[in-house]
Amino acid sequence: MTTYDYHIVMKQTGVAELKARLSEYLRAVRNGESITILDRHTPIAKMVPIQTVGLRVRKPAAGAPSPNRVPLPPPLKLKLDIVRLLLEERQNER
Repeated sequence: MTTYDYHIVMKQTGVAELKARLSEYLRAVRNGESITILDRHTPIAKMVPIQTVGLRVRKPAAGAPSPNRVPLPPPLKLKLDIVRLLLEERQNER
């Protein structure tokens, strides 16, 4: 069954038909369609394509040092007792 809504075409299917034709519905979702799953004519779930995040991993530029060769900044010279600060913070949360 297909429902027309403004500019969106959304397929609907019952649980039994979804089980019988799961591969076809997954192929439709992979192609960008959204499918509403009905249980006795009541919408209970929606299958939608996963939105990919725009994060891409790329190779380092030519001549760039490998990650384990990147120099670290010098440690900060603070006159603080980090352990004491951590314990104080944890005590305040209780």
